[in-house]
Amino acid sequence: MKTLTIAVIPGDGVGTEVVPQARRVLEHVGRKHDVTFAFQDFEWGSSHYFRWGRMMPAGAIDLLQPCDAILLGAVGHPDIPDHITLNGLLLPIRRAFDQYANVRPAYLYPGVESPLAKAKGGEVDFVVVRENTEGEYAQVGGFVYHQQPEEIAIQTSVFTRRGIERIVRFAFELAVRRGKKKRVTSITKSNAQGFSMVLWDRTFQDVAGQFPDIETESLLVDAAAMNFVRRPESFDVVVGSNLFADILSDLSAMIVGSMGLAPSANLDPLRRFPSMFEPVHGSAPDIAGQDKANPLASLLSLSMMFRYSFDLAAEADLLDQAGKNVVAAGFRTGDIMSPGATLVSTTRMGDEILKELDRLGA
Repeated sequence: MKTLTIAVIPGDGVGTEVVPQARRVLEHVGRKHDVTFAFQDFEWGSSHYFRWGRMMPAGAIDLLQPCDAILLGAVGHPDIPDHITLNGLLLPIRRAFDQYANVRPAYLYPGVESPLAKAKGGEVDFVVVRENTEGEYAQVGGFVYHQQPEEIAIQTSVFTRRGIERIVRFAFELAVRRGKKKRVTSITKSNAQGFSMVLWDRTFQDVAGQFPDIETESLLVDAAAMNFVRRPESFDVVVGSNLFADILSDLSAMIVGSMGLAPSANLDPLRRFPSMFEPVHGSAPDIAGQDKANPLASLLSLSMMFRYSFDLAAEADLLDQAGKNVVAAGFRTGDIMSPGATLVSTTRMGDEILKELDRLGA
């Protein structure tokens, strides 16, 4: 029997509620498919910060490295500035393990209402691929005259040919594997950013030439935001820089009805290091502790873990199908509630997913 070690970081807020549902699914799948999932629990996040002044301990990366994958719940607290939580936990893990591909699917489930009147279930089905380790989030810069009236802040974006090429190539290879619209859309702003985005555009064109069967388009980020709303059904794989794809992937989550339906993966595609899987929704302090959070984003992140880290494609497909079937059966948490549906708690939604997995033989 294969044993796979999962580092579990529930984190903050609703992360501590959705991660237990994900663990239940992992245990269920393991029992049915001759796999043992061994969990290593790490109580890092805001509580750790309040006690020790940092989001995770100094040796955190060394503790995570032997694991096969990382399951993260959420990070963030109203009393801690976001730049501290981000730079204290998420970004160090992404950089240390060279998780350069951030993958965020957007799928509109049949029966879920999109804020867009024309969007129909099943028609919106695309993936935002985000460069995850450099670009606008490179954290190169600093302050001059810090905390003085004349204070100056300098923030430098870092774009390398290597970094652009590998994320663009990942996007094209993903479009081939998906086998759907076979289209890759590049997000740029080269009309205003005449160096970094010009390098991005040139590199995109060079890689595109190696995939003649894949259709391409290049959109300025403002036009892309407009077209996500105007024609979301036209997109297949969208690739962008750290900042642009971060913003657009949140927009895509709302197009398909809720942040609670948006999984994500932070991947080292070469599998030298553990990849990290997390829901997009964040810690949601307004509903934390109320058993109201939608666990589907966390559960669907597991299907990405199965697919990208463990070569368990069949198990991933079954988990994806279970999510679709439960939603189609009318079970809804409050974020996707609609007339005639059954309002359920976080725990009850986890129960229904497990029942559906049983029904599917998973």
